[in-house]
Amino acid sequence: MGLPVLYLRSRALPATLAALAGIAVLAAWAADWLQGRPEFDHTARVPVLALAPLLAAAAIGTGLLSHTEELDRTAVRRWWPRRLTYLLALTALTAGALALAVPGHPEQFGAPAMVRNVVGATGVTAVAAVLLGARASWLPMTVYGGAVYLAAPRTPGGAAAYWAWPMQPGPQAAAWVMAGTAYVVGATLLALRGPHPNRDH
Repeated sequence: MGLPVLYLRSRALPATLAALAGIAVLAAWAADWLQGRPEFDHTARVPVLALAPLLAAAAIGTGLLSHTEELDRTAVRRWWPRRLTYLLALTALTAGALALAVPGHPEQFGAPAMVRNVVGATGVTAVAAVLLGARASWLPMTVYGGAVYLAAPRTPGGAAAYWAWPMQPGPQAAAWVMAGTAYVVGATLLALRGPHPNRDH
């Protein structure tokens, strides 16, 4: 059995993919239901754009748990290309699937904002996996995302575009910068160092 197959099996990829598929289906249903309510318009999809990326990033983060830590540390071949490829592939797959859940209105809370939030949330989760371990990697972004959802001003832009980037419409450049930076930092740290080892297994 080849190393790529062993690597994927050690990360429980089927369970991660199943979780991501379920999140995408749920997000599509929720977005359609919210927008179909007579008292709402496309801005009603904001809860979906805030929550679905958090759930997806949590699934990706916990899926980074390695059941072969000794193999990772003692392998002759370098593991960082596999870690980076794994994260990039899951991010692209998740962003594409969740973007399809919110069609239309790209200038507001549509596919671009969903892609940005997936990228940013996954980046923060990757950093947390390196610092705290894969099992706890979901926690920082969940706490931050929940706080931002409650505290973000209704008017987009301004300074809030930096600290409340998950709640911004798609075209906000500052929000993209923050999400992109989080992803670059997270992907780089994860590729170079891997998730923090879990000592209880």
